[in-house]
Amino acid sequence: KCNNGLYMKLFSTFGLVYVCDTPLSKWLTGNEPLSILPLSSQPDEKGGKAHYKLCDRLKLEKKQRRMCRRDPGVAETLMEAISMSALECQYQFRFERWNCTLEGRYRANILKRGFKETAFLYAISSAGLTHAMAKACSAGRMERCTCDEAPDLENRKAWQWGGCGDNLKYSNKFVKDFLGKRSNKDLRARIDMHNSNVGMKVIKAGVETTCKCHGVSGSCTVQTCWRQLAPFHEIGKQLKQRYETSIRVVNPSNDATGEGEISQTRSQGQQPSPGPRTELIPRTSDLLHIEDSPSFCRPSKYSSGTMARKCYKDKNCEAICCGRGHNTQSRVVTRPCQCQVRWCCYVECKQCTQREEVYTCKG
Repeated sequence: KCNNGLYMKLFSTFGLVYVCDTPLSKWLTGNEPLSILPLSSQPDEKGGKAHYKLCDRLKLEKKQRRMCRRDPGVAETLMEAISMSALECQYQFRFERWNCTLEGRYRANILKRGFKETAFLYAISSAGLTHAMAKACSAGRMERCTCDEAPDLENRKAWQWGGCGDNLKYSNKFVKDFLGKRSNKDLRARIDMHNSNVGMKVIKAGVETTCKCHGVSGSCTVQTCWRQLAPFHEIGKQLKQRYETSIRVVNPSNDATGEGEISQTRSQGQQPSPGPRTELIPRTSDLLHIEDSPSFCRPSKYSSGTMARKCYKDKNCEAICCGRGHNTQSRVVTRPCQCQVRWCCYVECKQCTQREEVYTCKG
């Protein structure tokens, strides 16, 4: 059962999460973040063209649907990217007023605006697709790509380039083609594409070289090395940090043509930041937004508000509850405790009962 209308069933083999149906408010342009695309929770029948129906359910543009259909592995990779992006977004914002609410009208209304939250959605979505595609290549789930052979890297010392690296080169090319190019004359389109590129840049910056030693008694006389992506939780953490320092921008150009450079502006009451950074044009690694976010305290078309939201006393109740105070409830819970590993091969636990307090925001 989908309690939040989003997730239904988790498959551990590839980390796929089948997503419950949600109605489309409009046909998507392909420019929206993947984490908000609806999917059916029902698997398709087996067959050579089974992935066609999965692609059709994504309501993609013509070019995107063609890219999805030409490789049977793309549809499942898109599903994995959607799930991974949405789950990571909810994890990163679990203690915030906006907890990455993606149900129904909230997501559509957020995406119509240029908030910091919108910027994060674009970044985490492109990062999710880039990460999932690179991993799918190295896992052998794609027909058009395989392991990263890293031809651009020299074999230094006694390295032998081997193993099976995550194919970031193919993944980047696929994601750029999939998202397509947007008009440079439209400020919002340029901002959205910029934020999508930030997500891809964070993935690239997190690539590490992993090596395995070969030799007598593990002497490492020879090493086999390959490139590996950082865990997606780390990617989400970095993008959350960029969300916190997101820059509001304006376009000083002629509104009739929309041409000109993006420039930084300060939100109301925000003071110029100290330090050597004085340039007007934001860096390519910055997340950008064009308007201030709502408070998310009360129910609105952007969120359900924070009434009855669980919080943590002395940590975030004051912030999440927006100064309205919180209710305290006491309940008895039973959890496994004093667990021990038994030979062979199971874990034995006792059941411990304890009383705990739960704090929720007042209305």
